[in-house]
Order: sequence, then C-alpha cells, then structure tokens
Amino acid sequence: MNRHFVLVVEDDAAVRYLMSTTLETHNYKYLSVATGESAILAISTHNPDIVILDLGLPDIDGVDIIKKVRTWSNVPIIVLSARSEDTDKILALDAGADDYLTKPFSVEELLARLRVTLRRISNIKQEDVIFVNGNLRIDYAAGCAYISKDELHLTPIEYKLLCLLSRNIGKVLTHTFITKEIWGSTLENDVSSLRVFMATLRKKIEKNPNGPQCIQTHVGVGYRMIKI
Repeated sequence: MNRHFVLVVEDDAAVRYLMSTTLETHNYKYLSVATGESAILAISTHNPDIVILDLGLPDIDGVDIIKKVRTWSNVPIIVLSARSEDTDKILALDAGADDYLTKPFSVEELLARLRVTLRRISNIKQEDVIFVNGNLRIDYAAGCAYISKDELHLTPIEYKLLCLLSRNIGKVLTHTFITKEIWGSTLENDVSSLRVFMATLRKKIEKNPNGPQCIQTHVGVGYRMIKI
C-alpha cells in the first residue's frame, strides 16, 4: 500500500503534535517543521505529496511561502490557520493554496480534506478523457456532458465552467481565479456574470433538489466541485 508523505508546517507545538499523531495513526508518512524557511527547504528536498501549512509562522508569512513554492512546484497545499476572514482565505487561495481549513479544526475534517485533495491529484495524474462524479459524466474529447444518459445542453461558458470545476474537483476556486480562467479578466462585472452562469449551470446538473449537490458555494470566496 502506498503511504502518502505529508509535510506539516506548524509553529504551535501542541497542534503539531496532534497532527503528527493523527497522521501516524492513519498510516501517513510525515515530516513536521516549525518555520517557513524549514518548510521551503523540506518541500524542495523531500518532495512531499501534500503540505499542511499554517499561515502565522514566526519567520515568513504563509501566503508568501505559497507564492514562493508556486514558482517551482505544484505540490498540493492545505492551509490550516486561525485566520478566518474571507480576505485571508482569498489571499491564500489566489496565491495557490488548494484548500483552507480554519482553527479550531476537526481531525476528521482534516483527514477528509487530505483524502479529497489526494484523490484530485490522482485523477489529474491519470489524465482521463472521461470524468465521472456521481451521475455526472463529462467527455472532454467530445466536448459533451451528461447527467445519467441524458446529454446536457450547456452554453459554451457553462461548459467551460463545468470543465474548470471538474478538473479541480475538491479544490476551492476563488471568484478571481475562475473569472480569469473563463474571461481572462477580474472585473467586478465578470464576478456578477459568474454568479448568473453558475446559477444556470447548477439548475442543469442538480435537477433533483433532494439529491446530492455537486457544486458547493463558499460565500464571498468562490466555488468547489465536491466528490459525490
């Protein structure tokens, strides 16, 4: 069985111990460090599968670490921070973080976020031309999407949004990231347009109000496609 290697970057000794014990109990390999400089060195030399990063480190702010690492690595980064304002989440996600979890946190939720992120990168590595999530199926090569056996009639923008979310399943995508990918700009009007297109897309892929919801809204931040 492949044991995923997790780098924990946390200056609080008690929290660092809790995460290390949790990872060991659930059969993850791990390395824990307490500073930004140590984190950057560990990422470059140990090549972890995923990084759990605190933002409030004693030497380098976590957002600056994300920006620096993203110049040479796509390693998944889950932020674990006491900063709970939407602006802090947006800064970290726009810098390149894959997910954001606020303290105090549930160990079960942290493990779930780890599993989701690892599944996402596994799907990317497989480079499937067919994407399946619950009863949603996207044939990237044909440019078609289906709910069960019924083809969805999507506008070009709706289809681009659906593909963007699916290729980043489990990852929170900020309004800025999405509008830049879809329209090539980050104007306020584009964010308003995004909300309209997202509403129409959801009506088409989430027809059953009592069924599982595929797209999760993070109010003030962005959207995430969740694994069903």
